[in-house]
Amino acid sequence: MKRLLWICGLMILNWVELIAQPNSNIPLVVDARGKSSFKSIQAAINSLPDSATTDRVILIKNGTYNEKLFITKNHVVLKGESEKGVIITQDIARDIWRCQGNADDWGVATLNLRGSDITLQNLSVINGYGFHHTNDTIINCQVGTEPAATKTVTATGHQMALRSFQTTRLKVLNCTFRALGGDTVSPWNTASGLFYFKDCTMEGGVDFYCPRGWAYAENCTFVCHSKEAAIWHDGSGNINQKTVLVNCKFDGDPGFKLGRYHRESKFYLINCTFGSNMANAPIFKAVSSTGVQWGERVYYDNCHRNGGDYAWFANNLNSAKGAPTAKDIDALWALDRQWNPLLN
Repeated sequence: MKRLLWICGLMILNWVELIAQPNSNIPLVVDARGKSSFKSIQAAINSLPDSATTDRVILIKNGTYNEKLFITKNHVVLKGESEKGVIITQDIARDIWRCQGNADDWGVATLNLRGSDITLQNLSVINGYGFHHTNDTIINCQVGTEPAATKTVTATGHQMALRSFQTTRLKVLNCTFRALGGDTVSPWNTASGLFYFKDCTMEGGVDFYCPRGWAYAENCTFVCHSKEAAIWHDGSGNINQKTVLVNCKFDGDPGFKLGRYHRESKFYLINCTFGSNMANAPIFKAVSSTGVQWGERVYYDNCHRNGGDYAWFANNLNSAKGAPTAKDIDALWALDRQWNPLLN
């Protein structure tokens, strides 16, 4: 009898422990109107256990979330109710952030990432500084990391909507990223960054889409507010690192230039469409470039401009290493078979 009672007690204890554990398969829900367990996206992120081996989903109801987000945990999915309905927004000028004494960029963006295996879906992430501060501002910079005593902050300076650090395996689906300034979308991990974007809209100033590492973007729209360059790449961590853009559309202010690079880089543009406003200027090595030894590696296939093509984006894919064809180029190929974002 005592043994039976002991077994029953053990079973009850195990059952209590089981139901007390958070179920990673049950999404957390965030609603800015307070109609769920969380009004804040960051609060939902903070509630997750620090470690996990499977994705934890946070569902975000339509609404405007005036939050600066930090994700340091792995296997996190932010899934919005709709791309245009979920707005995550902050006004942040990188120059001000640095002059306030911050030693690095952690916190410089609306969405700041250190975790890996992150998925973003159906969201609009906005850095509104340039849209809301149209006049130049002079700030005191004596206590910051900048050498000058004062600094002029412009509406078109560095303004990140997304900035990642050690993050790898970042998947972004049906998202909008907006800023008026440069570096809007900055997925940076030169050592091992693997980034996948699909059906996204990105808007900003100079180098506003600027991945470091391996990156693949398909069916994306790019809107440029700078005459210097729309896209940028840093592939200095590995000779095989590349940025690949397939079935993408580019437009912007009159005279916008397609792209540039400061470090080792490799560009593939396949089946892309360029607006008539694009300048007759190929992707170029910036004057301040350093350490570029592997040469210019910019490849096109079946790209066209509204109003007539320029000679510099004529098909030259067969001159790339291995002479790939357009049919060979997909996300798995672009990421050197290190990760297949379509499997998870």
